[in-house]
This record gives sequence, structure tokens and C-alpha cells, in this order.
Amino acid sequence: MFDIEGMRVLITASSRGIGYGIAKVLVREGCKVVINGRNKERLEKAVEELEKIGSGQVYGVRADLTNPEELEVLVKKTIEYLNGLDALIYIPSPPKTGYFKDLSFDDWEYGIKQLVTSPVRLTYLVLPYLLESRNPSIIYVTSIAVKEPIPNIVLSNTLRIGIQGLAKSLSKELGPKGVRVNTILPGYIMTDRLKQVVHDKARRENKSEEEVLKEFKEKVPLKRIGKPEDIGYLVAFLISRYASYINGVSIPVDGGLLNSVF
Repeated sequence: MFDIEGMRVLITASSRGIGYGIAKVLVREGCKVVINGRNKERLEKAVEELEKIGSGQVYGVRADLTNPEELEVLVKKTIEYLNGLDALIYIPSPPKTGYFKDLSFDDWEYGIKQLVTSPVRLTYLVLPYLLESRNPSIIYVTSIAVKEPIPNIVLSNTLRIGIQGLAKSLSKELGPKGVRVNTILPGYIMTDRLKQVVHDKARRENKSEEEVLKEFKEKVPLKRIGKPEDIGYLVAFLISRYASYINGVSIPVDGGLLNSVF
């Protein structure tokens, strides 16, 4: 469908959630994919499940994205498994939730590692290999929070904006070399992260989680919560030749929430 069979893709933080949803779509389309996570058992199970759903090849590399040495191992093993790289899909592990008053400066420093330092470091590591590809691209998965702050996730609201600036800058710097750089802004997607946000809001407002989830759905014009695969379909398009003139854009995948609410 997307004509991406055989493309070599690294997807970070992908043993579950949005990253896993992206991997499902790409494997189904015949890509060669390296997925990543910190939990060895969860990662192995994800690889096992992904191998059942498509004609693509799947490899798993355990690595903590905030650890420089483990990032180097991640890239080294990715290149060994895939014999090159066509696309980096960067998804950070989610930062701590909370309002400003709830967070310590240590939380901020660790959040910077998660949302700024790690993607920058990884981009430096993979760029030489992307420059050897005939259809290279980088996609940073951020959040609609970069457009409008969301309550109780001040770290995410603040730090994800840095990646927006990086992506825009790289789209101009690397565009002449053929590397396209774009960002995806998920809205309400059914992941463990959203479940945590729902739980926190329910506790603060003395409501049931079902009530809070219903409120979230009502805010979305499509009246539903998104699926991780909804992000995957856009990724499949953006790394394909059909998106060869799309560069430097930020695309919400939010059922219309951003335009209707913010």
C-alpha cells in the first residue's frame, strides 16, 4: 500500500504504546525494523508478537535512551541487523507527570535527558548512515502539547518544544542533502501514558476514570480516542516516496482536537 517494503527503520521506545503501534504498521508493510525498550522481557515479547503479523523483519535492542553508552550500542546493533538505515522514528520515554509545584529540579534534569539530550545525541549517531540512504528521513514523535499546554504535564509542555525547534532547523540544514525531517503531534492516543493521565485527573477531581475518559472523548470532534496504529499509518506515508516533497512540517494526529479546543 505504501510501497515501503524493505525499508530499514529504527523506532525507539517501541516495545509498547505508540512506538509498538508504529512498528505493527511498518512490519505489516514489509519493513526491516529495530524496536527498542528498557525492559528486556517486554521487548522480547514485542518482537515475538510483531514477527507474527507481517512479512517484515524485526529485531529488538534493549537500551535506555538516556544512557549515552547504551545509545551507541543501539545504533551499532541496528546497523549490524539492518545493514544501513533509511529512517529514524524517535519516540521518547514519557517524562514524569505533574504540575510545576509537584516536580523537583532533578525531575527537570532527567526530563531534559529524555526529551532533548537523547534525541540530539541519537541524531548525531545515526546521521552518517542516513546520508547513505536513497530515501532518508527522521520523524520525531512529540505531542499536541507543543501547540498548547496540557494540564499536569508541565515537563512535556516545556521540553518537547525543543525538539520542534531541532526538527525545523534540521529540515533546512539537511534538506539539501536529501534528508527529510518532520514531527508528528499525537493527541489522545490509548496508551499507558494516557491511562496515567486519566488516573491522575480522576484522583484530583474525585471522579471515576470512566467519567474522565468520556470527557476526553467528548472534546474530540471524532468522539473517540486514537489508536497507536493511527500514528503508524502516518509514519508509513511520511517515510515513503509518496511523501518525498514533505519536509519540515508538524502534523497533529488528534481527531481534530487541536483546532477545535485550543
